[in-house]
Amino acid sequence: MYTQSDLKNLVDKAIVNLSFNHEAEKLIDPIRYILSIGGKRLRPVMALMSCNLFNDKIEEGVIPSAGLEIFHNFTLVHDDIIDQAPVRRNFPTVHTKWNTNQAILSGDVMAFIANDCFLQSPQRCLLKVFREFNKAAIEVCTGQQLDIDYERALLVSQNEYLRMIELKTAVLLAASAKIGALIGNAEDKDAEALYEFGRNLGLAFQIQDDLLDTYGDSKLFGKMQGGDIVANKKTILSVKAFELSKGRQFKHLQELYSGNAEDSEAKVKAVMEIYDRLNIRNITETLANEYIEKAFVMLDKVDIPRERKKELTSLASSLIGRDK
Repeated sequence: MYTQSDLKNLVDKAIVNLSFNHEAEKLIDPIRYILSIGGKRLRPVMALMSCNLFNDKIEEGVIPSAGLEIFHNFTLVHDDIIDQAPVRRNFPTVHTKWNTNQAILSGDVMAFIANDCFLQSPQRCLLKVFREFNKAAIEVCTGQQLDIDYERALLVSQNEYLRMIELKTAVLLAASAKIGALIGNAEDKDAEALYEFGRNLGLAFQIQDDLLDTYGDSKLFGKMQGGDIVANKKTILSVKAFELSKGRQFKHLQELYSGNAEDSEAKVKAVMEIYDRLNIRNITETLANEYIEKAFVMLDKVDIPRERKKELTSLASSLIGRDK
């Protein structure tokens, strides 16, 4: 069985060795840049781990898995434009380093390069793999649109928010697990179980990420506590708070989330006081744990020996903080 480090190295090597059309270097330079500035390679590693569950020969899955990473980075390039983010992984974003038009065009090309990677899937599963990827790609874009829509909405329900993060974050993780299984020649029921494993894991991860923004150690995570609150960003915490608050408390929360506060620290403190009164942290942690449990239940359903699942279990545990 391959380790996480082994698989990351395989993906990194595949990305470095990708062949590009060099007729317009200005088109390719931003692609090389965004792919070279790091990242955990989580999606391709998960795909290859899923492949390795069923097959010791994973070479056929390396290039399609690299396609998952290229597509993921394409979404980051365009997300950064939408969010007007100046920094990604402690480096200037593509539209900051070049310009918005260049970032859009280079991002577009990345989507087609990803397609080319998937076309190198084994012939026996090519159609299934390509359809799974296309479905996930459309869903990711749908999730991004919902995220934009919800920014303008004062009230978003829990179900609406969970569906948005499922589409924007979880489905690509789910598709990665399923695509790897298909390339590994898994039975359809096992591939579908791995999809549900990845989907639930992705939901848990995003919910925990929301929690960490407000309740995480700013020194440990390298960002200001309550950044989402300051930016009036919808999170599962704010969604639950608006759902559970009433009367004056609801009105106060509404005022805090309207416009930009002059005193960011005071705003964060005031919102967190409301969260604490409503038990938002415990409610959110419980929800995250429900999805974590669902994820591991689905992994248990995959009909292979537990020992072969060890690396994938370890990756999932590290992702949601259960390896501490």
